[in-house]
Amino acid sequence: MSVITEASRRAGAPQPGGIGRSVRDSLVVAQRNLIRMLRIPEVVIFGLVQPIMFVVLFSYVFGGAIQLPGQQGPIDPAQYRAFLMAGIFAQTVTFATAGAGAGIADDMHKGLIDRFRSLPMARGAVLTGRTLADLVQTALTLVVIAGVALIIGWRTHENFGKVLAGFGLLLLLGYAFSWIGALIGLSVRTPEAATSGGLIWLFPLTFVSNAFVPSDSMPTFLRHLAEWNPFSATVQATRELFGNLPPGYPVPDAWPMQHPVLASVLWSVAIIAVFRTLAVRKYRSATA
Repeated sequence: MSVITEASRRAGAPQPGGIGRSVRDSLVVAQRNLIRMLRIPEVVIFGLVQPIMFVVLFSYVFGGAIQLPGQQGPIDPAQYRAFLMAGIFAQTVTFATAGAGAGIADDMHKGLIDRFRSLPMARGAVLTGRTLADLVQTALTLVVIAGVALIIGWRTHENFGKVLAGFGLLLLLGYAFSWIGALIGLSVRTPEAATSGGLIWLFPLTFVSNAFVPSDSMPTFLRHLAEWNPFSATVQATRELFGNLPPGYPVPDAWPMQHPVLASVLWSVAIIAVFRTLAVRKYRSATA
């Protein structure tokens, strides 16, 4: 049953009000998007190719050339793989932003958003449902990437609860960034523009961070940017929760690096609060 048919059927039934209605409508829209993903599996498959390539290339091309702070003796590629994986995980969840923006731009371009608007449903449900569906896809992608990482030798060294908490922070960051993607998708005219607009700012965000190299190797200005980067906070937090910080690795003095778990949560919640508000407002004005 399509989401439109389902919403139309519910139009004649008593509807819950306020938050209850918004949650129910959001879940219906999320279901519609998940069914769409199942019917177009190549979208999910191609979305896995880039992070898998990053895992393999960074591990085997750069792993033997980068010596981490505090590392004694010859370069140990295994230590770099442990250091790297938190950055790859975080990059994977944030790069899903481009797909979220392109999907919403595609719906706008095809007039589907106008059809949603004609239904008795909560206005924010269209965007919330889309971001929830993207969150499910991101979680599946993380599972696959973690499997690839285990194959090449990556291991965690903390208890199961901390490992789950690390993946939880990654998904929270991915969900936060999906709202940035939603705003971009609503602000451009074509899916192609949404894809380009969703990627162009992600590269400096992810590379001016502690994801692939320690921040203390950067010039002073870039080092401060990296240490206060919300992306870096989540990377640092997951490294700690996975037990992947190399022995003797010096933690920077910046507050987000000293309290990465709290900083990661605060950054993600702030991004959701700001960009969800802006995206919903943009959606209402775009469909007014």
